Amino acid sequence: MDAPTSAIRPFSVSSHPSVAVVGAGVIGLSIAWTLARAGCRVSVFDRGPVGGGASNAAGGMLAACVESEPGEEALVPLARASQALWPGFAADLHAAGGIDPELRTEGTMVIARTADDLGRVRFLYDFQKGLGLPVEWLPGSEVRHREPFLAPGIGGAIFCHEDHQVDSRRLVAGLHSACVNAGVMVSAGVPVARLNHTDGRVTGVTVGDTAVTADVVVLAAGAWSRDLPGLTDAGRPPVRPVKGQMAAVRMSAAAPLLSHVVWTPGTYLIPRRDGRLIIGATTEEAGFDERLTAGGVMALLEGAWRALPGIADLPLEETWVGFRPTARDDAPILGTGPLDGLVYATGHHRNGILLTPITAQAIAALILEGEMPAVATPFALSRFHPARAA
Repeated sequence: MDAPTSAIRPFSVSSHPSVAVVGAGVIGLSIAWTLARAGCRVSVFDRGPVGGGASNAAGGMLAACVESEPGEEALVPLARASQALWPGFAADLHAAGGIDPELRTEGTMVIARTADDLGRVRFLYDFQKGLGLPVEWLPGSEVRHREPFLAPGIGGAIFCHEDHQVDSRRLVAGLHSACVNAGVMVSAGVPVARLNHTDGRVTGVTVGDTAVTADVVVLAAGAWSRDLPGLTDAGRPPVRPVKGQMAAVRMSAAAPLLSHVVWTPGTYLIPRRDGRLIIGATTEEAGFDERLTAGGVMALLEGAWRALPGIADLPLEETWVGFRPTARDDAPILGTGPLDGLVYATGHHRNGILLTPITAQAIAALILEGEMPAVATPFALSRFHPARAA
């Protein structure tokens, strides 16, 4: 991936630049909060409710290690850097917003339920160990010792004690509260009609019939990012929606069936402190189709039941659909582009919650200092437009 050339002038905190953020998910809100704390004047606009895109739908896993797969090696340094920021980020957010995002640190397992699973999971374990990630192999007996309600016959599991989780909906609520407390103007249900620019320089956005001037515009609209009117062809991010269906059942909060995040073949299980058990998620190239399907929900529940038979007696509490904002290489788009003053923070695919702290830090550094940290520079929009040979 090519590192970008900076197309944005640095701002000092004392200059109080005005920033318009398009998108009120965790990425947009975390950037807005970080900039507001540094003295910027920030407004956030979203076509729907706060967190109504991928953020409220997300599972909230911070699985930089066990989710690493072949082909995603370039993403590991960024994911691990963000993972390291999460404890401090969660504590600061709780203090600033008054809502605990409920960072849970029991760790994450990837279980092998059948002999066929065992070969695949062993391969992933060897791959992740080869990257130097802090994963360990648990024999089946140890898996059942730690999670006694899992199905019998589990052959083993990858375990990572550093792969945690947060409650994504509490995270959204906390970020919204922290933004408001920091003076950010958050406007939900207010679509941006157009990105405004003159002579290659962004001047702000149009909201309804009103032109909102801004020194910088941050595009953090998730799966809708490429549809912002006013983007140039060269500056349109190659981001598409990848649909995911999810479900939740209700456990006893006092005596839950599960305490770790558990990945099974095709399904993951995420226990919340309040007793909810999140089951996810399908992966579908279906555009913005919001419909739940019988086949999708059935696959989720069957996969969960085969791993955790006790869920058969639990009440089904909720089903929903979310849209992962996915770039062509499944990695985020961070930094500058052809228009001076337009900053990208989109395309996080399944890693939006995990990458929230590092994205906020990187984009704030770009706007305030003119340069992102080195770990973020490989993810510029320019990687999709390599320079042509002379």
